[in-house]
Amino acid sequence: MSMFSTGILVLTSPLHTLPLRIAPVLSSAAQLVERTLYVHLHPGLNLGGGTQPRPVFIPPVVDLSTLISRLYSNAADVCGHLDVRVLLTNVRAQSAASSGTQNIPNCPFPTPQSLSHSPEVVLTDFPLQDPGQSHQVTQCLQRYTGHCYVCSPGLPSVLLHPQLMKLQEKEEGLKEPEERAEPLETYSDVVVGGTFDRLHGAHKTLLNISCLLANRRFLIGVCDQAMLKKKVLKELIEPYALRVQRLHEFLQDIKPSLQVEIVPLDDPFGVSVVDPMLQCIVVSEETRRGGEAVNKKRIENGLPALILHEIQLLKDAHHTETEEEKISSSSLRSRLLGTLLTPPKDTPHLPLLPYVIGLTGGSGSGKSSIARQLEALGAVRIDCDKLGHEVYQPGTAAYHRVLEEFGSDLQNEDKTINRRALGKKVFGNQERLKALTDIVWPEIALLVKSRISQAREEGKQVCVVDAAVLLEAGWTDMVHEVWVTVIPDEEAVSRITERDGVTSEDALRRLQSQWSNAKQVEHANVVLSTLWEPEVTRKQILKAWNLLQKRIQQRQEGQ
Repeated sequence: MSMFSTGILVLTSPLHTLPLRIAPVLSSAAQLVERTLYVHLHPGLNLGGGTQPRPVFIPPVVDLSTLISRLYSNAADVCGHLDVRVLLTNVRAQSAASSGTQNIPNCPFPTPQSLSHSPEVVLTDFPLQDPGQSHQVTQCLQRYTGHCYVCSPGLPSVLLHPQLMKLQEKEEGLKEPEERAEPLETYSDVVVGGTFDRLHGAHKTLLNISCLLANRRFLIGVCDQAMLKKKVLKELIEPYALRVQRLHEFLQDIKPSLQVEIVPLDDPFGVSVVDPMLQCIVVSEETRRGGEAVNKKRIENGLPALILHEIQLLKDAHHTETEEEKISSSSLRSRLLGTLLTPPKDTPHLPLLPYVIGLTGGSGSGKSSIARQLEALGAVRIDCDKLGHEVYQPGTAAYHRVLEEFGSDLQNEDKTINRRALGKKVFGNQERLKALTDIVWPEIALLVKSRISQAREEGKQVCVVDAAVLLEAGWTDMVHEVWVTVIPDEEAVSRITERDGVTSEDALRRLQSQWSNAKQVEHANVVLSTLWEPEVTRKQILKAWNLLQKRIQQRQEGQ
């Protein structure tokens, strides 16, 4: 069967059997859906009874909260590429449900709900007892889904049950729970805080359970710049506005009846310590202490303490040795290293080969070490630092212009330019520094172009232009892609002081005179980092190199 971009999965199994079914059901669904999979829960829904069933409210119970965590955990393991979203419009306590409808008892969908991605297929785990009923059940499912959500016309329906038969034996051993399901305590106003970078399963669990707990308002504090300083690979964190936009979209799908407020978080507490309407804060094992600190501040402010509702962290089955065991944004960011973050710009003015990489990064970032490793893999390395020395040699165009501009007193006895003395003349003077770079940078660029031409004549496939000032000098028009290497400033300072024997203050001044990591990353197609062990860097570089070879091949095939 063909693949669909977006699907909706209607789960009809009783709550106590669903934990066994989730992984195989999601695995089957992932063979048909490739982008977004919505999950609609209706335990006990009978699609084969001969009458058209209607959606009803299902009560929020503790088992449902546990199931949501299990579902997102299984989704991360078996279909990590899918954007899975558990819908909660039809989950509400009966008392709350009856008060919100206009004389329509127990009706979660007075009109079909619009989703941010329109479903193109509906799937279900409903067990088909009689194969002859197949058409009736799929028609029934199609009408049921259309009553709940705005869907594509002629929505195809797929029964996943034939692929789930092997589970029946296991399920027969599961007894119906004797006691009535334990209700979940809900609250008028609920608050959470976090970075919410690249929404993943752990974020979705937190958000879904918060929506389950909240009856009226859901307040979310999202970390802004001041709270990102200590984050791993903070340069790769999505912009605040994009994170907020994605949260709004997700929550509008999940529970549109909630009043959602998203505010920037500039300190660990935000509005959680001053908002008198809040009743509950949702935390994990990891952030429980933060929740306790919020309550301490609230009490100091004369406000009642919040109920702390703790959820479990989701384990990351795919984590590496350098990554956290839990599903986390920092692990996702580290997996982006070496991959193509933004497509290369069009470069019709450049020959297809050699394919030229412009490699840059701040002082101490390990840029030259990466360039040497790329050279070992087969690239021609063009070292702009060495070329910079060449342009100052006696007899060159730059040599004469520098002496004219800055004075013949810069000459050493052997007629070479005293670059230390020249540095003193331009240090701290932006106008004089620009006068120098206007002379030197174009001459270095000419040498780079000459080296690239030489590599072309020799039939080389890839050149790496190793240039600290690649972006400042505007040399991106000479390269097909820009690769940037980043490390935190404190690590860079440590490396510079050890390597060059300068003070921490001097090292920091040097970094501050260069483009920031964040500014360089804005121009990057690929980002690398030498923050970890050399073996980790080596794997990054190998990944980047192999992906580059594929891109070059695709370009050649597209010619």
